[in-house]
Amino acid sequence: MPSDDLPAGHDTTRRGAPPSGAEFPDDVARTEQPGVATTVDPGTDAAVKRGVILLVIVLAVGFLAVRGVRFFHERALERAGRAATAAPPPVDVIVARPAAAGQGLVLPGQTAAWFESIIYARVSGYVARWAADIGDHVRKGQVLATLDTPELDAELSAARAELKAAEAQVVARQAEAEFSKTTHERWRDSPQGVVSDQERAEKRADYEAAVARLYAANAQVALDQARVDQYRTLAEFKQVTAPYDGTITERRIDVGNLVTAGSTSATTPLYRMSQSDPLRVFVDVPQSLAGELMQTGVPAEIRASGIAAGSVTGKVARVADAIDAHARTMRVEVDIPNAQHALVPGMYVNVAFKLHPKGLVEVPAAALIFRPGAVQVARVNGSNHVEFCAVTIAGDNGSLVELASGVAPGDRLVLNVSGQIVAGQEVSVKSSSEPAAAGSAPAAAGGRGS
Repeated sequence: MPSDDLPAGHDTTRRGAPPSGAEFPDDVARTEQPGVATTVDPGTDAAVKRGVILLVIVLAVGFLAVRGVRFFHERALERAGRAATAAPPPVDVIVARPAAAGQGLVLPGQTAAWFESIIYARVSGYVARWAADIGDHVRKGQVLATLDTPELDAELSAARAELKAAEAQVVARQAEAEFSKTTHERWRDSPQGVVSDQERAEKRADYEAAVARLYAANAQVALDQARVDQYRTLAEFKQVTAPYDGTITERRIDVGNLVTAGSTSATTPLYRMSQSDPLRVFVDVPQSLAGELMQTGVPAEIRASGIAAGSVTGKVARVADAIDAHARTMRVEVDIPNAQHALVPGMYVNVAFKLHPKGLVEVPAAALIFRPGAVQVARVNGSNHVEFCAVTIAGDNGSLVELASGVAPGDRLVLNVSGQIVAGQEVSVKSSSEPAAAGSAPAAAGGRGS
């Protein structure tokens, strides 16, 4: 029913009901809100359907393309795998060579002076002055220090006085002996009956006693002379001299110091000196390698960081010919010239010995196969098939190994053999190299037996 309060023109028709005689299409929906009218384009729904259909087609094509690519890739991998399985496995091969002449054996060593002396005082006294200090090169007989020896000087003066007294006593005994001799001869030659036989015997006894006293006086002179010579010789040690040409390495005295004669543990030494030209090098060779250095004359090369030329050559001069029971090593001495004093005693050096060849075969350690009960190598024959051979190790040089049996020079050996390779299997030689290229450089640096 119309109301007077409603604004004019207001549609009083029931909200949401279509006007009389109006019809909507079945596929169109409309929602009426107060004051808003919504209209949907009939072509929008068809466009959406076409876009969805197109997207589905694109996804299907992409899926089929990916599946096709994956299928062909898997087939290619399968074919490659079958080809790889059928092909011989590739291996690295080394050619065995005879052990090089003069194979190097590098061991640590220590330099030592040719002579080394601790100089003590031969007489007691005070240091008056010293004339040589550490680092000084001195000549044999050169005065190193001078001592004041008041007690020795007094003893020498007393000995000389006693010598003079003994010499005067000899003069007196000489006169006495001559007088006794004259008396004895006169009484001896007297006519019979002038003097008695007893008097002749007494004069003879006096003469013999005088001669004996003369001998005793001469003996005392000789004794006193020996004492004087002893003190005079000791007095010569007041000047401490160098026993040989060398270098002062230590000085333990200063002016005014009291020094005591002797070389006991309670005695302070004056100097320490050494001769370093030529120089000794001590090397302790392990028992396993001692047999190769049992003779002298083996060439050696001494290497040290303090050598300007890098190395000094020498030869084995002495061999102990005995094994140290504690260290299980044998002492070897190498003599080297050291005129320029490039080396000093007490230095740590590396000594490279050039050993005589023994007809062995040298291969890299990577070619060895350690199996229970035997050491083997994998040898590639002329038809590229693998053969496992037992070998005997004669020497271990670090990265290189010397073999006494099982391998001949020229044999091709597989490096780092895989556990999948079996005897009789055909292999493909990937590379071939010489032993020197495989490990000589580390052996030269580290040394044998190190």
